[in-house]
Amino acid sequence: MNTDIRDDLSGLRADLAEMARVRKPGPYERWGKRVLDLAVALPIAAIAAPVLSIAAVAVKVGSPGPILFRQARVGKGAREFTIYKMRTMVHGNTADGQVLAGNPDVTRVGALLRRLKLDELPQVVNVLAGQMSLVGPRPCLASTAAEADENGRRRFLVTPGLTGLAQVNGNVHLSWPQRWELDRRYVDSVSLRSDLAILGRTISIVLGGEDLPLKKSLRHGGLTRKEAR
Repeated sequence: MNTDIRDDLSGLRADLAEMARVRKPGPYERWGKRVLDLAVALPIAAIAAPVLSIAAVAVKVGSPGPILFRQARVGKGAREFTIYKMRTMVHGNTADGQVLAGNPDVTRVGALLRRLKLDELPQVVNVLAGQMSLVGPRPCLASTAAEADENGRRRFLVTPGLTGLAQVNGNVHLSWPQRWELDRRYVDSVSLRSDLAILGRTISIVLGGEDLPLKKSLRHGGLTRKEAR
């Protein structure tokens, strides 16, 4: 991490400390959310173990390189932690932007894992460790955090999630400012009802494909096709 980004994150942490002093999270966010995380993540970890074992073998056989992809991301309070994913790209790839369908660096096994969202399953470890939640803004790179606008800065008031409001409303088809606006809306209205709704829509996307929320948005007059590119 270069000095400029480190300084930007330090300033962001100071701003967040001030914002956190005036923000008053409800009972669900203070303790109910963690209960839900553990109640869901523990069974998922047990059920997913055989699936991840098969996926690990497929990743290793499919292309040379490590099974897991590790990367530093920024979470609550603008603090960094290591995120875990199944490796879906050729080893040595340095792309740090959004990976869209058809990217030649995505392996054949990786494309299937991404389509089924199985590449994200190792992050259950992050959830159990308390670094992530089931639902919340997706953790981003330090360089992206340093560029966040006012909406984007508020996303660091809550624990990042496996899925979030932006992920069920366009995800990779959204610009960062659009995602940050959705993140702010989530932060300002954290509730059990919204988390369950997002989890339900995430399951629909896993079954129906990444473009499902985009198609719905276009059908209902949301994003224009030009904005969605």
